[in-house]
Amino acid sequence: MNVRSATEDDFDAITAVARATWHDTYDELDAETIDDTVDAWYTDDSMPLEAPGTVVLVCERDDELVGFTHAVAQGETADVLRMYVHPDHQGEGVGSALHERLMATLEETEAEEVRSFDFAFNDASRRFYEGLGFEQTDEGEVEIDGEYYPEAVYTLEL
Repeated sequence: MNVRSATEDDFDAITAVARATWHDTYDELDAETIDDTVDAWYTDDSMPLEAPGTVVLVCERDDELVGFTHAVAQGETADVLRMYVHPDHQGEGVGSALHERLMATLEETEAEEVRSFDFAFNDASRRFYEGLGFEQTDEGEVEIDGEYYPEAVYTLEL
């Protein structure tokens, strides 16, 4: 397993992992909404690799991109905006490897806390983050295609 910084060449594979994961995970959303959201949210424009404080990491296994994470560190707070592992590779340590490398990278910034955001109904995400020491500290909403969905905010002190 190899975790490395993402490059522009990775975005097709990042989008494919996001699409497979969303379709596998988010039964609350219809297929067209998922596809439209993934097409809008998982691009080099929405994850600009050169933006200050931006960290985009990918995990490869046998030369196949199987997971990725995207975080932005600004001042004392870093936000994990995306952490996805292809459904065929969940439970194999990919998410933990991405998280470990991400935390090491964020510790080099001024960040004192890390927040992660996900749909509140995503129990697998909740278990993953709580298993890493995060605590749910807030709730919010995320708008997708004119609909609002509950969002959970998890926080970890560095």
